[in-house]
Amino acid sequence: MNTSAEPARPVGLPSRRAVLGAATAGAGLAVAGGGARAADLPLLGTYDVVVIGSGAAGMTAALTAAKRQLTCVVVEKAPTFGGSAARSGAGIWIPNNSVILAAGVPDTPAKAAAYLAAVVGADVPADRQAAFLAHGPAMLSFVMANSPLRFRWMEGYSDYYPELSGGLPGGRSIEPDQLDGNLLGAELARLNPPYLEVPAGMVVFSADYKWLALAAVSLKGAAVATECLARGTKAALLGQKPLTMGQSLAAGLRAGLLAAQVPVWLNTPLTDLFVEGGVVAGAVVTRNGVPGLVRARRGVVVGSGGFEHNAAMRAQYQRQPIGTEWTVGAKENTGDGIRAGQRAGGALALMDDAWWGPAIPLPGDPYFCLAERTLPGGLLVNQAGARFVNEAAPYSDVVHTMYDRNPTAPDIPAWLVVDQNYRNRYLFKDVAPTFVFPADWYSSGAAHKAWTLDALAASIGVPAAALRASVDRFNTLALQGRDTDFQRGDSAYDHYYTDPSVLPNSCLAPLWLPPFHAFRIVPGDLGTKGGLRTDARARVLRADGSVVPGLYAAGNASAAVMGHSYAGAGSTIGPAMTFGYIAALDLAATPTPG
Repeated sequence: MNTSAEPARPVGLPSRRAVLGAATAGAGLAVAGGGARAADLPLLGTYDVVVIGSGAAGMTAALTAAKRQLTCVVVEKAPTFGGSAARSGAGIWIPNNSVILAAGVPDTPAKAAAYLAAVVGADVPADRQAAFLAHGPAMLSFVMANSPLRFRWMEGYSDYYPELSGGLPGGRSIEPDQLDGNLLGAELARLNPPYLEVPAGMVVFSADYKWLALAAVSLKGAAVATECLARGTKAALLGQKPLTMGQSLAAGLRAGLLAAQVPVWLNTPLTDLFVEGGVVAGAVVTRNGVPGLVRARRGVVVGSGGFEHNAAMRAQYQRQPIGTEWTVGAKENTGDGIRAGQRAGGALALMDDAWWGPAIPLPGDPYFCLAERTLPGGLLVNQAGARFVNEAAPYSDVVHTMYDRNPTAPDIPAWLVVDQNYRNRYLFKDVAPTFVFPADWYSSGAAHKAWTLDALAASIGVPAAALRASVDRFNTLALQGRDTDFQRGDSAYDHYYTDPSVLPNSCLAPLWLPPFHAFRIVPGDLGTKGGLRTDARARVLRADGSVVPGLYAAGNASAAVMGHSYAGAGSTIGPAMTFGYIAALDLAATPTPG
């Protein structure tokens, strides 16, 4: 992975137009199979529904189709199942679901509709927003009834804009409960591994991480760490293989498919969609190294993820600097389903956007930075050494600000600056307080350390006087407990990943103890959020608004129902599962042609 300063184009790379032209031409040749018509390829099977991708969207669609008495197959490009969902923390944002209502969350359909409309605005048609809100709770209940999955409320994980009408400071997000991987038998070995490994011997939920970061300075943090260890010990004594977060979600959905006898073909990439008589009637795939055709009597659901690992598409649609090395999305997500849907006539939307978040480009993999930029005792500065954003704001907003400002006030890369007091108190990624960071963090330029702010400024290439002034100003605001410059701490969301022992504002603490540290911050993402434009029934639409017959899309292969915003933790997976469910319901209600 390239962790140096990001070039506009890697050395030796042809022009954008040449790359895109070659990619399109190559796809056409692959579809034709060297000149043969797709209909003449070997028939690999005929099903009512063909699902592309085994992430949360695809597996939910397949499970729903199977339980509606439709025959179904899932084709997956990767050698593993689960996609980006398996790698994630698996927060799920679905208002008014049975889990949060049972926990006493004061949600109502009216509150949810008002909030989503306020967050999304005019970017997404109202009927799509309404479809998500109407079907989400039923989808979740369906999944629990037809798989071993159970869910927990992420208490206190605020909606991202709780001050808006209908927003909930206590949050609507849920996550999967612990699952025993033994339920999958040999199939467990084919589960896509997590983005971050859980510490050995522990069972950790997403909601635990905010407290684990504070374990050295908080009694509750220490208690949560002890509880995580106790869960791990209990699971080991029972001979279990405990799974949480995305591992639990993907494994639970896969267990549901196993029980429903839905085949999942791994190592089977999509080459193109098969169109017959103007209707999408199957998929051309490569299985065991040989092209073949899978026919679909009723339709195809594209749930193949985004295009975050397709450099040409990112260069075509998204702002610079951009690349494939800063994303934590599954490496197989190269936009195959999006491009195939486009060739079949589907229109695209939101291609400029992603599920952004500040990331540290560490050697090997980027680190999606959540708690670290929010904990008191740190601030973000740009290349001019100036603070430019509320560090505790929703992660997508921080990156939108970086891109919006970058042309005139270079904010890419930015720098997270902290002091040793911060390092003595808080977990940073997986490095315990007071522990030294790996040497390659420094050699790669991702981390810097110096005994004075002037020396740190020289190390990261920002004006020393400006950095000193920014830290002095930040310290003044921190001591007052009020960020009048960027309003850090004004929203309930800002306080989720903070230290409640710090008063009067748990988001703010001055930097005073050397040495000082700086971490390179770039526009990372959980995946792209633009793709095929769909309607309230998850049907793919043409540019004129007409339907592409037989073609559906859900998840990051489709343009997000969240538009350019992000309602709360799980705004990726919640809608992905819901629109996969909606697609299958619509297919079940569609008579078989002929």
